[in-house]
Amino acid sequence: MIQLQDVDLKLLRVFMTVVRCGGFSAAQATLNVSQSTISEQMTTLETRLGLKLCERGRSGFRLTEHGMATYEAAQRLQVAVESFCADTGALKKQISGKLYLGIIDNTVTDAASPLPQTLQDFVSRGHDVHLDVYIGTPAELEERVLDGRLHIAVGHFPLHVPGLTYTELYDEPDGLYCGKNHPLAGRSADEGSLDEGVASSRVVARGYLQQHDLRMLKASKAAATVDNIEAQAILILSGAYIGFLPIHYAARWVARGEMYQIGPDQFGSRWPFCAIIRRAAVPPTILQVFVIDLMENFHYKCAD
Repeated sequence: MIQLQDVDLKLLRVFMTVVRCGGFSAAQATLNVSQSTISEQMTTLETRLGLKLCERGRSGFRLTEHGMATYEAAQRLQVAVESFCADTGALKKQISGKLYLGIIDNTVTDAASPLPQTLQDFVSRGHDVHLDVYIGTPAELEERVLDGRLHIAVGHFPLHVPGLTYTELYDEPDGLYCGKNHPLAGRSADEGSLDEGVASSRVVARGYLQQHDLRMLKASKAAATVDNIEAQAILILSGAYIGFLPIHYAARWVARGEMYQIGPDQFGSRWPFCAIIRRAAVPPTILQVFVIDLMENFHYKCAD
């Protein structure tokens, strides 16, 4: 079992910077040391850990399998150390440190989200706090909260994972859309059943909701699959595909006549958005304060 010392923490910080920058050369400016010094530090770290962390040479910089695992473990260690510093700071009536927040992609246009006001309230408290925000898919956010790389995440999570606590905040409605050049553009339900037109259309499905999307459209397979909402919108705007989008997100293109909602009364769902945290005996103080602000803004929006 490796006993970490101060030197190991310093070397791990160098390693994480190299990974984020994409190589030794690119990390020189950030670390303010020479490439040869970085190389020596990395060699020392690999020797102390007994692991080959990366390949470097003419072919470029690449993490080994052990390197990737070490990087993820180092991220978790960083969160733990910063949570410890924040908690000890709270003993002196100071809340400081980093809050690691995860958010599902493309929710900035959602007026129902309590996050913008929560963030304003949180930082206006005068805390010496640094926010580190990660945008990811539902599965990525759950994984990062579960292994400690994120303190909290907000999004839609179709499957609940053991070890996490899910607190429902609000619902996000979605609808079925096509681009202006699609045969279904501007077609209303009273012009005849839309089922035939939908059935003959290429469907782009969200990877984490693929079975739901196909079931809603009575389609046997998707013609395209995406893992984020922006990619979904690009394919819909092309006029070659139909697919589901959050109503708030699609509104800008609908207003410009570039996108049309198909069968609003026939196709659509409401998705619960939740805040997720890891089940733990005592959450870090910085997280406790953020959750208080989040829930206060959630209840305020519910009262509107």
